Amino acid sequence: MRAADILAKRLYEAGCRFAFGMPGGEVLTLLDALEKAGIRFVLAKHENAAGFMAEATWHRTGAPGILLGTVGPGILNAVNVVANAEQDRVPLIAIAGCVDPAERLTYSHQVLDHTKVFDPLCKAVFTLTAEAPGEAADKAVQAALSPRPGPVFIDVPISVAAAECGDGYALRHPKPSPAVPADGPDLDRARARLTAARRPLMIAGFDAVCDGAGDAIRRFCESLNVPLITTYKAKGIVPEDHALVVGAAALSPSADAVVKPLVAQADLILLAGYDPIEMRVGWRNLWDPAQTDVIEIAARPNDQYMHQATISFVADTGGTLDRLSEGLTGAATWPDGEPAAVRQFLGQSNGAVADWGPGAIAATVRDALPRDAIATVDSGAHRIVLSQVYRCFEPRSLLQSMGLCTMGCALPLAIGAKIADPERPVVAFTGDGGLMMVLGELSTLADYRLPVPVIVFSDRSLALIELKQRGMQLGNAGVDFAGGYDYAALAKAFGGACATVRDRDALTDAVTAALQSESFTLIVCEIDRRSYDGVL
Repeated sequence: MRAADILAKRLYEAGCRFAFGMPGGEVLTLLDALEKAGIRFVLAKHENAAGFMAEATWHRTGAPGILLGTVGPGILNAVNVVANAEQDRVPLIAIAGCVDPAERLTYSHQVLDHTKVFDPLCKAVFTLTAEAPGEAADKAVQAALSPRPGPVFIDVPISVAAAECGDGYALRHPKPSPAVPADGPDLDRARARLTAARRPLMIAGFDAVCDGAGDAIRRFCESLNVPLITTYKAKGIVPEDHALVVGAAALSPSADAVVKPLVAQADLILLAGYDPIEMRVGWRNLWDPAQTDVIEIAARPNDQYMHQATISFVADTGGTLDRLSEGLTGAATWPDGEPAAVRQFLGQSNGAVADWGPGAIAATVRDALPRDAIATVDSGAHRIVLSQVYRCFEPRSLLQSMGLCTMGCALPLAIGAKIADPERPVVAFTGDGGLMMVLGELSTLADYRLPVPVIVFSDRSLALIELKQRGMQLGNAGVDFAGGYDYAALAKAFGGACATVRDRDALTDAVTAALQSESFTLIVCEIDRRSYDGVL
């Protein structure tokens, strides 16, 4: 077998079924090996977009995403998405071809040390050798998936990819059993404080999603009457129509204006898989563990200093919650009903009940979609509104860039999700600025016949930056587009359809028709560039 075949075989055995990227001469052996191993290669139009497509497959399958880039300019196009994977806890395996070491001594064209570029961004970097390709593959998968998940880079010299070699040792360790706290003083103290609490509050984050802790969180909250706040990447870990789900926090200032006072009233805060990389500066040291009991369950030791805790468990979220609740019985909590009042306010905030505007668009599309739909959303003002208004009923059903906040992610995330889970309805929400960054990927939607509605918030401006610019009393510069775009012509050129809408009824009709289409549909929602004033 070739070293490339062994690498591909081990990735297939890890559950990988898709790879995304743009090939070059230096990776043709790798591409051939991936396809022969049963890993389908999807041709994207840019490596950065390909990385987001790969991320979406992880969300749907649980296997690491694979990005394939050629030497030099190819893989360097993916620096942003690899950094995004580090910030957003994505097990992305980026693979590149490189010039052979011996060649580098007398040859300089496209010679670049990829590993030095990616080492600061990745959990691990490897240079594949003919002596141990399988071992490198196994270690890459293990590093990518271990808590917290993150990116790994594999550099493959051209001659190594084609080298004949043995399969080597199988280092594929069985998945370790989830760690849970042992009996002891910390567990006893945590249970005692839970028993005494009358205004408990849980904040769940993306670690809990990675742990698959949704059922345990729901059991815990129901049995002990604990209201639940989530981060945006944890939306849907308990269905958002559940009476104990207050809402999501840390992106919308108007939402935080009522959520943070609720947190301040709690006499016990339970941080369930709460990774504060999503949170804005206003959530730094929001509580004082000397005044409020804070029980933390995290995937990694707390070294980020965004918050402190009274008791901290580095353990599996769901298993720890089950251990904490053993022998405890529920009592009446929050006698004045503050969480329910905040929940009601959030349901009507951010323009969700307006006749038209960003909030109305998000709410209308959600109502037009089936309960199990997957949505993706780009960075920008519309994301702040949508992440608050759009209801999720299962985890990983609203995909976005939260740690790095990369623009241009919604469309490729939707492509990857639809390819990995073709029976699910998938919709992408993007601003007109974000769409222009990845316009070429409309052809990827058409190439693979993916019937994805693409909702465009069309305000002809970088609205969030323009809003900040005005807030700083600066002049308008560099944020407005000179004119509108002929979206109908764009959609037709790329093989899709287009509808321009200005009210809820037309939007509902457009989404319904788009879900039944054989190709993508641009649904252009025209709004005023100042639609976000007083909403965010």
